[in-house]
Amino acid sequence: MSIQKTIKRITAPQIAARKGGEPIVSLTAYHAHTAALIDPFVDFMLVGDSLGMVMHGYDTTVPVPLDLMIMHGAAVVRGSSRALVVVDMPFGSYEESPHIAFRNAARVLKETGCGAIKLEGGAHMAETISYLTKRGIPVMAHIGLTPQSVNVMGGFKTQGRDEKEWESLELDATTISKAGALPWSLRAWRNCWPLASPK
Repeated sequence: MSIQKTIKRITAPQIAARKGGEPIVSLTAYHAHTAALIDPFVDFMLVGDSLGMVMHGYDTTVPVPLDLMIMHGAAVVRGSSRALVVVDMPFGSYEESPHIAFRNAARVLKETGCGAIKLEGGAHMAETISYLTKRGIPVMAHIGLTPQSVNVMGGFKTQGRDEKEWESLELDATTISKAGALPWSLRAWRNCWPLASPK
């Protein structure tokens, strides 16, 4: 006998279906207590790797291990019951190849119960994003100021204030959206633009 269980949480496809419609509310949560407080009021909560700096005293997000993200992600899922939970993939857990990214992302989904993962990177991550989404892993992509690239960027530098940067950022946003990243990526980038949107 087959038993079907109804998903009570907001899902990634439900968020995607709201593109261009009702605004999406999101906050960051690092532990069960915060998750329980904000759960009734948000559509999704992000378990960001910034927890390494905020809670564990790291100078950047780079040293954060996958096990730490899984521990915090599982706590946020346990503390909530309604919102979609998105867990950051930490530096070094997805960049090497789509296969390794899948192995680690699958582990995050299985061990936390979250509904999506987030990774950093634009057009150069399109192959990985496509590989993950085609295998059942919803992906939220992060472009612009990417903290995991702090050593290459030479610090936490705001991106997109110079009009010369707009074209490459829009290319990143469009490319990852076509690769399967959750479609609020481009919309959020345009709505948060510090100056005028390039289009």
